Amino acid sequence: MSDPALLAAAPVADAGEGPEEGLAIALSGGGYRAMLFHVGVLWRLYDCGLLQQADRISSVSGGSITSAVLALAWKRLQWGDGGASFAREVAEPIHRLAGRTIDIPTILLGLPLHNSGRFVARCYRKHLFGKATLQDLPEQPRFVFNATELHSGTLWRFSRPYMGSWKLGRRSWPDVRLATAVAASSGFPPFLSPVRLRFRPSPETPGDGTMRLPRRVRLTDGGVYDNLGLETVWKRYRTLFVSDGGATLPEQKRPCPFYVPQTLRALAIMQNQVGALRTRQLIGSLLAADGPLARNGAAFAIATDPAKAPIAPTLPCPSDCARDLAATKTALRALDDKWRKRLVNWGYAISDARIRQFHDSALAVPEGFPYPECGV
Repeated sequence: MSDPALLAAAPVADAGEGPEEGLAIALSGGGYRAMLFHVGVLWRLYDCGLLQQADRISSVSGGSITSAVLALAWKRLQWGDGGASFAREVAEPIHRLAGRTIDIPTILLGLPLHNSGRFVARCYRKHLFGKATLQDLPEQPRFVFNATELHSGTLWRFSRPYMGSWKLGRRSWPDVRLATAVAASSGFPPFLSPVRLRFRPSPETPGDGTMRLPRRVRLTDGGVYDNLGLETVWKRYRTLFVSDGGATLPEQKRPCPFYVPQTLRALAIMQNQVGALRTRQLIGSLLAADGPLARNGAAFAIATDPAKAPIAPTLPCPSDCARDLAATKTALRALDDKWRKRLVNWGYAISDARIRQFHDSALAVPEGFPYPECGV
């Protein structure tokens, strides 16, 4: 049963509008850990015919890396090929990136100039996206890369038709580099952000009137505002598939009493609680039978314990192995090949179980993992 108090507290859809029939996917933040976990989730959605039905794919931080690779590969995917084109066009480029360390050299190069975001974008441009811009994205589905603007503290969207925030206003048909948009979405503070956008004078859609869109906009990680990437899809669509590769808050037997560690711990607790509220909102919506808050679909969390899941994965997923994968450090730091493949396999397995539980109990059982030699 869903919690009525929780559902009453959840935000309703846009004023005067209910969610429309359609399918949306949200990919969370979480560095390389989330990036690879999402590959597995998307691979399962691809195999069971749900990915190609997507109307919108929303992402933040590490999820935006995966989503951007998928966006550029979209027209080359050959639906119904058993996953071969997905493996070649999406999984392989992401695997190659996950074998490189980005954050440490970026911090060393960018920190003295307070411009780490520029170096992150340069790495993405070199290894994944080249000179592609937001105008190279497909018209359908709409890909939305979420960042947080530091001026008023609202969500900043990058998409093909426009970029901007409701507070500052919008720019239509932006030609911003895709690497820059992903760097803004995945620039976790304080070392990998902000990303600075400079604008020439051009027509714009004004915001709420309290602030004007500045010539220079400073952006930080989308996960600061919404680490699930849920905001831009929950209000709009009836069917949601949400992949959560975010880290759980580690326990501390003896919290440090000194000011700086204590402040960092408090900030981590605050962010964890905001994420937990969004997750409870989502689960409540999926469990609701009807009404404006009810949603179809499923949520897939990397921190799930397979042994305690209502429907256990049909593929072998030992709890201790899943726990180790969920504890992967949130960073843009090289992971070994086997670990990368295990993260993909875990995303594939838990998404299969959750789709079967919440969305389609008659779904055909997968024959095996994407990388059967590694397991979970």
